[in-house]
Amino acid sequence: MRALFVLFFSGGLFAAFAQKPIVVETDHFAQVLQPDEAGRLRVVYFGKKLADASGYAAIATQSKKDDLNLGIQNVAYTPAGTWNLSEPAIQMTHADGNMSTELQYVDFQVEKSKNNITTTRILLRDPVYKTEVTLFYKAYPKEDVVEQWSVISNGEKGAVQLPKYASANLYFTAKEYYLRHYHGSWAKEMKPEETLLSAGIHTLDSKLGTRADLFQPPSFMVSFDQPATEDAGKVLIANLAWSGNYKMDFEMDPYHHLRVVAGINPFAATYTLNAGQTLTTPALVYTYSETGTVTASRNLHRWARSYRIPDGNGSRLTLLNNWEATYFDFDEPKLTGLFAGAKKLGVDMFLLDDGWFANKYPRNDDHAGLGDWQENKKKLPHGLGYLVKEADKAGVKFGIWVEPEMVNPKSELYENHKDWVIRESDRPEHYYRNQLVLDLSNPEVQDFVYGVLDGMFTQNPGIAFVKWDCNAVMFNAHSAYLEKQKMSQGHLYTDYVFGLYKVLERLRAKYPSIPMMLCSGGGGRVDYGALKYFTEFWVSDNTDPLERVFIQWEDGYFFPAIAQCNHITDWSKVGLKYRTDVAMMGKMGYDIVVDHLSADDLAFSQQAIKNYHSVEDAIWHGDQYRLASPWENPYGAVMYVDEKKDHAVAFHFVVTNRFDYHYSADPVKLKGLDPVKKYKLKELNVYPGAKSPIDEMAVYSGDFLMNIGINPELTSAHSSVVIDIIAVKN
Repeated sequence: MRALFVLFFSGGLFAAFAQKPIVVETDHFAQVLQPDEAGRLRVVYFGKKLADASGYAAIATQSKKDDLNLGIQNVAYTPAGTWNLSEPAIQMTHADGNMSTELQYVDFQVEKSKNNITTTRILLRDPVYKTEVTLFYKAYPKEDVVEQWSVISNGEKGAVQLPKYASANLYFTAKEYYLRHYHGSWAKEMKPEETLLSAGIHTLDSKLGTRADLFQPPSFMVSFDQPATEDAGKVLIANLAWSGNYKMDFEMDPYHHLRVVAGINPFAATYTLNAGQTLTTPALVYTYSETGTVTASRNLHRWARSYRIPDGNGSRLTLLNNWEATYFDFDEPKLTGLFAGAKKLGVDMFLLDDGWFANKYPRNDDHAGLGDWQENKKKLPHGLGYLVKEADKAGVKFGIWVEPEMVNPKSELYENHKDWVIRESDRPEHYYRNQLVLDLSNPEVQDFVYGVLDGMFTQNPGIAFVKWDCNAVMFNAHSAYLEKQKMSQGHLYTDYVFGLYKVLERLRAKYPSIPMMLCSGGGGRVDYGALKYFTEFWVSDNTDPLERVFIQWEDGYFFPAIAQCNHITDWSKVGLKYRTDVAMMGKMGYDIVVDHLSADDLAFSQQAIKNYHSVEDAIWHGDQYRLASPWENPYGAVMYVDEKKDHAVAFHFVVTNRFDYHYSADPVKLKGLDPVKKYKLKELNVYPGAKSPIDEMAVYSGDFLMNIGINPELTSAHSSVVIDIIAVKN
């Protein structure tokens, strides 16, 4: 006989649980879903994994709240138009015009793959219309990460309309909820805000179409009961794996519980499903920790390296980019001269940036040529193949910049294919950086964009790297293709991203190992949907190292160091050492003229690259620990520790211009080391003629370094310090 559990009073009738719970579990946290007697799937628990799994069945018996017609708040995927009074996860207009939806539990299945990764599928169905929603929860036990998404299937005989189709509908219970979210603009990415959530709905969203992160990224964290610190507190860290418009609603219900509904933004995006069609929503990727943000962010880093970012556990190329050295003003002799500089510096690759293409409307500035992807004959009379060969002769690899999703109105592509451009034919065109967006909902445009890259790789097989840029947003969002196909314009924002992913899927199928950098005017498109295809991303066009300390600090909560591209440039008057030290906290590159370096600067940089290669494994593949927040101190400190705790590297930076002889009066406590092991310390990147205060002969226990610490002796003249930490073998 099945047990019957009373949960709470709902509309005068007891909502009882006659079904066993469905448990989605990792090594350290769990969420429990359970159908009630009315067939509605409820979220009855989200939190620390129970030691005794049999206890999950009793959770529902302990909630004694009377609902009193306030609405059923804790349903796992909330429909609209029937009993629900809260923000819905799904809205649907059925084939007969009815706008009400109910979803009842049918069954669930659990599949287990390698590394004990489980995928839980829960089938829900509207009892009247037979339309189905399948909820997916993919749990990575060791990494404590879950991907959650939904698949909506039209089981009706006619088309249904979906004004809203969220990926996830989470439910939490705590005393208070603190939302850490981000805002900014070009060169001002990842400005944090922490908000104590109160009654009502707090919304994070984007309506830009492309480079959706320009003003606000789809990344957030929620602390429960009190703001989480690095090493203490309950916290959820999440990113929506979607490279277009998104919306995330944080709604406090009458019980002071928190509902989170996240997914594609419904703004101007009503989606039509014909009979038999399905729609798969993007995944919300999240992790939960009860030991602070450092654990949660390390969870995401490990998951991303192993399961999401291409070659996440592999290596990356150091590079010299020509952009800030030449901008659009270059030719073959100037570029081949820079190849020699790249070799002299000691980097792996030379990256040719914008300005190498178009002939009728040459790409001599950002007003023309975008879309015409043939080599500019005046600048490059011998083509890209010649540059690839010359780079190889110089002893470096060759990479290339593209922006294939965009077009300048002053281009042959625009003249020949206005129907490929997102625009309203009866309205004045409005430009972002003098360009418009190509319509990737159109399969012909997808083929064109794929062909741009495929053609370059086929004709120039030596190309070793691609920087993929995306600088415009969608104005006058209208698709001539959708109009011709008699499809709703509500598909454009969503199908654009699906089209982009189709292109990238094809590229990765044919060219699985080519490194590609994701760039969007800096960090304007950074999410785990795009990072399925890109080995790394350009954090920000702002390369001022002082600003980068803060931007990289915040990005580090969500993305591993191996994915973050950091370049040494001449943006700032801060010394070369400081610029170099900051850039080492990720994938390091240069955007300078090597021949303009002084003898000491060149010698320093050559040694710094060697130093970087000696510690890159710990930075790229190790665990990150944030030691001192630059927001709370006159200095910031971050360290990386390899898996065996044999090798670590710690970075320290002064982040104020107020004079102080000693910014770090007290030692900085390290983290993540083995307390029993002994370690020697050495300062890296010491400028020629300078002397480090770090005693290289001293031996410290991991216990000492983590409980007492080491003083980097930061001063105005010693404003950045990188310390190599190596275990001493017995």
